[in-house]
Amino acid sequence: MLSYLLRRLFASVVILILSSILVFTMVAYSGDPLASLRLNPRTPPSVYALRRAELHLNNPLPQRYWIWVTHAIRGDFGLTIGNQPVAPQLWSHLLVTFQMVIIATIIAIFVAITVGVFSAIRQGRAFDSAAAFTNYLFISVPVFVLGLILKLFVAIPVNNAIGHTVIYTIGQQSSNLSGSFLQRLPNYAGHTILPVLTLILVSYPSWAIYQRSSMLEALDSDYVRLARAKGLRPSRVLIRHTLRNALIPITTVIALDFAGVLGGAILVEEVFSWQGIGQWFLQGISVLDFNVVQAYLLVTAFFVVAFNFIADVLYGVLDPRIRYG
Repeated sequence: MLSYLLRRLFASVVILILSSILVFTMVAYSGDPLASLRLNPRTPPSVYALRRAELHLNNPLPQRYWIWVTHAIRGDFGLTIGNQPVAPQLWSHLLVTFQMVIIATIIAIFVAITVGVFSAIRQGRAFDSAAAFTNYLFISVPVFVLGLILKLFVAIPVNNAIGHTVIYTIGQQSSNLSGSFLQRLPNYAGHTILPVLTLILVSYPSWAIYQRSSMLEALDSDYVRLARAKGLRPSRVLIRHTLRNALIPITTVIALDFAGVLGGAILVEEVFSWQGIGQWFLQGISVLDFNVVQAYLLVTAFFVVAFNFIADVLYGVLDPRIRYG
């Protein structure tokens, strides 16, 4: 098992290094981050020259990459165009996004596996048909449209029925919020419900479809027939022999889809006015803030590689043939 993990870890590190080179090169050739400063006739040449030196724009590209990556490893992502440190902004916005993404991903995985398993067990019945219709409905609805629908047909009716606002439609918390954490918790929850629900509804359907397909394949396998012929309890056959093997393909899909979840989070943040890392990234693109864009892309690449490494570890747990292969 240790040899298997070390091989996967080495491959993950290599992929991350190659991703960092690709990210830096793409961003470096995307434009001039000081174009607005250079084209402003009131900008003194000394100020422009100083900013170029601070951003290392006078150095060759390989040297610029080395300076950037060695600092990034230490958690220093440089300065923004506004001459502010990137790292504190990165972590604060990332925390806001992860407040939504982690909760949504965990719930979406649970819902997808549950719906997929029950759809396979009840293939062709009412539950299977209803689940298929619901899955494809949510897949076909754009994220921003779904967010607006939840605002109009969930938040507003619930708030009107209760008589005061319990489900908020804008921001991650109310302004001027005070009190202890427990006193602020209902406000946090009220702001989180709709963004999390939106991300769940756009994430789980494709996973549920894959889980159903994997379960159907496992249910029709020889080892499941043999387990049934031996007289094992149906629950034991379902959980130990069928579900365990059916989880292997869905593990791959979820790991690969994590980048898609982060992409969906950007749109969700836009709809619900959350100041997460997605909004921060879009603001960085709009002003060609290289260090902001590079920090976002590198951190995103890290989490995608990390989730794939976790998927590799789970493969080894779920299927010993992979672990010792």
